[in-house]
Amino acid sequence: MLATMLLALTQQAAAQTPPKQTPQDLVDALRTAFGAHHARAVHTKGVMLEGAFTPDAAARALTKAPIFAGGSLPVIARFSLFAGIPDIPDTDAGAPPTGLALKIKAKDGSDYDLASDQHNGFIVATSDEFAEFLRDVGASGPNAPHPTAVEQFLATHPIAKTFLASLTVPASYATATYFGINSFKWTNAKGHPTYVRYQYLPRAGEHYLKPAEWKARRPSYLQDDIVARVAREPVAFDWYAQIAEKGDKIEDPSIAWPDSRRRVKLGTFTFTRLPRDAAAADRQYMVLPGQPHAGIEAADPMLLLRNKAYPISFRGRQ
Repeated sequence: MLATMLLALTQQAAAQTPPKQTPQDLVDALRTAFGAHHARAVHTKGVMLEGAFTPDAAARALTKAPIFAGGSLPVIARFSLFAGIPDIPDTDAGAPPTGLALKIKAKDGSDYDLASDQHNGFIVATSDEFAEFLRDVGASGPNAPHPTAVEQFLATHPIAKTFLASLTVPASYATATYFGINSFKWTNAKGHPTYVRYQYLPRAGEHYLKPAEWKARRPSYLQDDIVARVAREPVAFDWYAQIAEKGDKIEDPSIAWPDSRRRVKLGTFTFTRLPRDAAAADRQYMVLPGQPHAGIEAADPMLLLRNKAYPISFRGRQ
């Protein structure tokens, strides 16, 4: 039964039509939506923390990746707002969903990069649709006639409309759950594959704001809070793998898997300080979430395009 399920999942992932948009097209679409700022094309405003990753032994049942073999490893995190606008207020409608990027430094010198958003699911199913949405956002300024391009897009994409209507805003970067929107294929030492998505649960507990509370906050309340918080005490998140079952969408990040799916704890991230030179660290920081490693490989085609688009954005901000 397990073999049949895994075969069906593999065939489901392979059946997706190859993207028409190139990585450069996606970066250009982001700049169409947010403007060219000689900065990150998306998730531009952010703050970085440093700390350690401590693996959990349960992860070794799912993957042979050596970062789970034991012992703590250095990690660099970047919390951010979604929009590609460097000075966007934390209370702006374009700020959510917030994001969390992670870079684990393995003992062999390699990087294990992770990217997540504070929403379970993505606005669209494919990178082609995402580029279309971004261009429509750019064409829907305050003087655009109604229905605007983005209003027309949402009228024909109900999942995207629901996504935007259901976004929440955290009281702190440290009190939000973050979700890895794309799927991975994990393989253990016995060669058994498992399809997973990532979740990061805050040790401080979840705390989200009502609209009136959110609008009353300072324009940089999220950054101010996390900087002050980590100066007082460590900020920690537990990393989980959510396990796919038969019928779950492997290649479609817009469809969240049911909460009833089994979760396996992979380890804990503990952040204790800011980088010594925060500006330099931010300028040099780039994650490649689709990078393959022993026991870990992308199962969603969107990850492969993201891996090629991020270096284009990186070069544009140097």
